[in-house]
Amino acid sequence: MLQEFGIKINPELDLFFERNVEVPPQRVWDAWTRPELLVQWFTPDPWKTTHCEIDLKPGGIFRTVMKSPEGMEMDNIGSFLEVVPQKKLVFTDTLLPEFVPSENPFFTAMVFLEPTATGTRYIALARHGKKENCNQHKEMGFFAGWNKALDQMIAMIQNQR
Repeated sequence: MLQEFGIKINPELDLFFERNVEVPPQRVWDAWTRPELLVQWFTPDPWKTTHCEIDLKPGGIFRTVMKSPEGMEMDNIGSFLEVVPQKKLVFTDTLLPEFVPSENPFFTAMVFLEPTATGTRYIALARHGKKENCNQHKEMGFFAGWNKALDQMIAMIQNQR
C-alpha cells in the first residue's frame, strides 16, 4: 500500500494504518494544519491537546502540548520535513525547528491524503529509528489511539458543517 509512494515498510520500525473517511481532503488537511482545529481532535480522549504551534514549512515548528486525565503535561516539539498541500505531511521529533537535532528522538510521522469518490483515503505512518521506540509506541496504543484521534477529527469536521 505504501509502495505506491516509494516507501518500503520495515515491520520492526514502522507502524501504519489506512482508512477511507467520508470527509474531503481539504477539510482533513485543515484539521492537521490549523492549530485551532488540531487541538480539538489530536489527542485521543480522555487526554487533551492544550496547545499547538504550527509553522507549515520544512524546518518549521510542529509543537503540541498534551494533558493526561491526571493533569500531567507532555510537551512535544519537532519540525516539518515535507509539506505537500492536501496530499502529504511529514513531521518529526528527530529534528527540532530549523533542523536542529533532537537529544531524544522518538519518531517521524507521515500522513498521506488522496481524494476518493466519497471523501479521503487517509494513511498514517510512524517511522522509528529504534526497535524499542517502535515497540513502545505500539504498547502506548498507536493503532487504537491514532484511529480514535481520526474518529475525533471526523466528528469535529462533520459537526462544523
